[in-house]
Amino acid sequence: MNFLIEYHIFQTFVAFFGTLVYARILGKTQISQLSFYDYVNGITIGSIAAFIAVEDTDETMTGFISLTVFCLLTYVIAYGTLKSRPLRKLIQGEPTIVIAKGKIIESSMAGMRYDLDELMAQLREKDIFHLAEVEYAILESDGQLSVLKKQPAPTIQYKGLATELILDGQLVEENLQYINHDEAWLKLELSKRGINDVSQVMYASVDENGNLYVDKRSQ
Repeated sequence: MNFLIEYHIFQTFVAFFGTLVYARILGKTQISQLSFYDYVNGITIGSIAAFIAVEDTDETMTGFISLTVFCLLTYVIAYGTLKSRPLRKLIQGEPTIVIAKGKIIESSMAGMRYDLDELMAQLREKDIFHLAEVEYAILESDGQLSVLKKQPAPTIQYKGLATELILDGQLVEENLQYINHDEAWLKLELSKRGINDVSQVMYASVDENGNLYVDKRSQ
């Protein structure tokens, strides 16, 4: 019994320090700016390490060999992506423009299954509370959002917090009530912009000064 306990402790040490050493060899991308590929790698390495730590004593070497081979493959692929841009694009993906010239690129967002709620959340993390402030936004391969804001006007007017009125062609009725307006008012404002139906709108919001921002769906 004591031998088994001691051996399991030994297995845990092997798993821990083996993973630590290999992580250092593979580089810092395993712990920062994770792409989908790096994320999958991290999960797999962790799973193999867990296998080494808890499996029977006669399986320890098998698990360690698996960990070594997997990390070797990861290292080889990482080296290959440094030398080959096509391989890098295939393995790690590439940045995708989601807003261009102030316009949401719906096809790009749909292709990545990236929705407006995620976009707005990442913009707020950058202290951007109005989509109207954005000239370009690029979703990087690690999931981070890079933003180029529009050049400020000579006189900057306080806008406050934007209230979302339309998301993905759906009216947010409670927000419309919050700003003390009704659907008839919104439809009138949309008609002034040549929009006859809410479903034609990708995104719409109003700031605290009553300025309505509308991003029409692509035809």
